[in-house]
Amino acid sequence: MTFPTDLKYTKDHEWIRVAGDEAIVGITDFAQRELGDIVFIDINTIGEEVARDEVFGTVEAVKTVSDLFMPVSATVLSVNEKIDGSPELVNQDPYGEGWLVRVKLNNPADVNGLLSAADYEAQVSA
Repeated sequence: MTFPTDLKYTKDHEWIRVAGDEAIVGITDFAQRELGDIVFIDINTIGEEVARDEVFGTVEAVKTVSDLFMPVSATVLSVNEKIDGSPELVNQDPYGEGWLVRVKLNNPADVNGLLSAADYEAQVSA
């Protein structure tokens, strides 16, 4: 299991990679392993402002359906087109090609309240 250090993490197993006032968001390697084979992703919040810790979509796996929580207050700009029809990319490459949404940060300082890679690794290893 990997924990890239250039990302920030949530206790709910989402990650965020910030570039200026925009970012991409996905689910962690730990989350996709726990969910099992992902078969469908539903994100219908494009163009909407989503508050921190609010649901921005769902991911359906063979085992369960799980909500996706926004790590920071942001506006959803787009969904990764590669996962539409190929949700297994989230299982294969959760930190690369399997990202979920691109967002515009409402308050870039929100990122400071998220977990570091080391903190997240400690949480999931406990």
